[in-house]
Parts: sequence; C-alpha cells; structure tokens
Amino acid sequence: MQIYLPIAEVSVNAFLLLGLGGLVGILSGMFGVGGGFLMTPLLFFIGIPPAVAVATEANQIVASSFSGVLAHLRRKTVDLKMGTVLLVGGLIGSAIGVQVFRILTELGQVDLLVKLCYVVFLGIIGALMFVESLGAIRRSRKPGAPVKPRKHHSWVQGLPFKMRFRQSQLYISSIPVLLIGAAVGILAAIMGVGGGFIMVPAMIYILGMPTKVVVGTSLFQIIFVTGFTTLMHATQNFTVDAVLALLLLIGGVIGAQIGARLGVRLKAEQLRILLAIMVLGVCGKLAFDLIVQPSELYSIGSAGH
Repeated sequence: MQIYLPIAEVSVNAFLLLGLGGLVGILSGMFGVGGGFLMTPLLFFIGIPPAVAVATEANQIVASSFSGVLAHLRRKTVDLKMGTVLLVGGLIGSAIGVQVFRILTELGQVDLLVKLCYVVFLGIIGALMFVESLGAIRRSRKPGAPVKPRKHHSWVQGLPFKMRFRQSQLYISSIPVLLIGAAVGILAAIMGVGGGFIMVPAMIYILGMPTKVVVGTSLFQIIFVTGFTTLMHATQNFTVDAVLALLLLIGGVIGAQIGARLGVRLKAEQLRILLAIMVLGVCGKLAFDLIVQPSELYSIGSAGH
C-alpha cells in the first residue's frame, strides 16, 4: 500500500515504514537504545531525503524517551538536577545545530554533511562496542579474572563552578556537564539522534555518575532536547513529515514490546556484539554509497553551463 509523504515528497509503502519502525523498536527494547542512529540511515536507504529523515526521526525519540523516563521516575533513578544542567547545555547546542543545518540546507550541502557524520560516528561507536563486547565475552569465560576499577578523569575534579548533585552523590564542576549537554544537542539537530549513545558513556566515564541513575537522567534530557529540535526544524526548516513520524511511531511502539521480551533471553555481551555488528554494517553501506560513482552523473553538475 503506497502512501504519499507530503514533506518528503516521495511515495513509500506504508507497511515498509511500519516494519522499519517495528525493527528499530525491537532493537530499542533489546539493547536499551533510542534507535535514532540506526533508523535515520535506514530512512536514507528507502529514499527519504536526509533533511526530512533527521527532523522527523526526533519525534519517535521523544515518544520512546518519555515512556522510559516515567518508568525511571517511579524507581527514583533520575537525577533531576543533573538532567536540568545537561538540558541547559543541550538547548544551547541544539539551537546552534539547527542554525548550522539551515545554512547548509541553503548551500545544498546538508545531505553530504549528515551522511558523513553518520559514517564517522557509527564507525567509531561500532568499532569500540565490538572490541569491548569481545573483551566482555572473553572475561565471562574466565570467571576468576579480576575486574579493573573504573577511573574518573582528575581534570574534571579541578574545574571551577562546582555543584552538588545529591542523587548522583557527586560534587563536580558544572562546565563538563554543560559541554556534554551541548555536544548532544548539536548531534540531535544535525543527525536526528537522541545522543544517548554518546551521553551515557560520557556520564559514566567523564562525570563518574553511578550507572543506576545514568539511563533515566539521559532520557530526561533527551525528551526536551529532541522536542525542542523538532520544533525548531518544523518552524525554521519545514522538514518534519507528520505522516512519516506517525507510521514510524506506531511500528516502534509495537516493536519495543517485542524487543523487551527478546532481550531477556540473551546475555548482555551477546546483545552488545550483535548491535555492534549491525552498526558497522549500516556504517559500511553509507560509506559505500558515498564513495561509489552515482548512477545519474548529471545530477551533481551545476546548472547554467
């Protein structure tokens, strides 16, 4: 059943979009990730313009993150003060990112920038996850092996403008918190991702937050930053497709329930290595599409010559 997407200006099979939403929903439920960093490239592959894919995918992230935050609030695993400081940085970053996105759209370079960002970030993250997962699998086969304690960066402790975050049991500078939030805001605007795949490791390894409050606090910030980003894209760049967002959302909600049940049956190390392989596969396909000679050579030439 073909359906016309008014903002994307393409016709796509509605069941294909529901299926993609469901697939990423399953991954979200299994791995605990928002799925934006996989969904957006998949939308590129089926012909959705990158500018529309980036702006529209943020809707799905808002909905899934809101659902997750409610569960974490009930368990009291959200540091609202930390989340608020991250949010201030995130809003500043997303405002900058949307303006960069608008300028590049006017120059006609936004599609290239988005795809290059994905190749770089997916390549780095996929490789790191793959190496870490292999190490975890090896350690799990040696039950007596000692576990190295996690180190926190001493330079973070020496920075000024310190704040006390009681829920996270931390007394640290607000500067790295704002910078992490801003970096995630820029990524949300340019790549259409929640940024949790960067924010969560940064909160653990740079800020030294306890793992139990990291996910809930990350989701709290993601809701507002991606919501603000969607609003900015809709009002300034006019690239949010409501029909596309609705179909992806329906598929994602159903898929997340299935994924949560499947995730219980697999070991954490196996889940992470599967996700790493998938991320590297998507990265490889994007890189191949950028390098290979386009089929319509005239489409890259400038008119008027």
